[in-house]
Amino acid sequence: NDAPRPSSGSGTAGSARLWGRQRARCERASPRDRGARARARACGARPSRSGQLFGARRNRGRMIHFALLFSRQGKVRLSKYYKPYSQKERAKMVKEVTTQILARPSKLCNVVEHRNLKLVYRRYASLYFCLAVDDTENELIVLEIIQHYVEILDKYFGNVCELDLIFNFHKAYYILDEVLVAGELQETSKKLIARLVADQDQLVEAAKIGAVEADGTPLQNP
Repeated sequence: NDAPRPSSGSGTAGSARLWGRQRARCERASPRDRGARARARACGARPSRSGQLFGARRNRGRMIHFALLFSRQGKVRLSKYYKPYSQKERAKMVKEVTTQILARPSKLCNVVEHRNLKLVYRRYASLYFCLAVDDTENELIVLEIIQHYVEILDKYFGNVCELDLIFNFHKAYYILDEVLVAGELQETSKKLIARLVADQDQLVEAAKIGAVEADGTPLQNP
């Protein structure tokens, strides 16, 4: 059913318009199977860029499988899982990851393979920030995500240390949920995240003095 492409010498205006309409239909289509892609190539069209991007995202799934923050002694200060793991699997995973990373000399790179994943980590003072990602992910992007999260923590706490995360772990989780959602980078603006966290703190303080309802609605006459 594909229309033949008119030759440059004998093509008429009508056949040229027919070819143009056929090519436009092929370009608008986002091929999802081999047959559709073959028909699109026969028409001389390429799949749309958005179709390629979103199709790749659907096939790839989550980028980050879990996030761990632990000390030099192997004590976990923060853990977040973006794929389903049982409690037994989580405990085993934490033990394996912390042991493997803590045993690595400081001169080695910050990427290590673990099972079918890649562990990308970075050490800040006495804390290790680790993200487990697919083996096809770009390690430099993951390192930038870690740096992004640490800078937000440092801006919020002011020269963040391990004690800040121990006594304010709920705030560390809240900030992490603003940065990562479902294993993907959600927000890159440090100013926006700082404003959202400040609004949350104000809401918590208002709830303590009874100035808001249980659902967060401000009282008319507190």
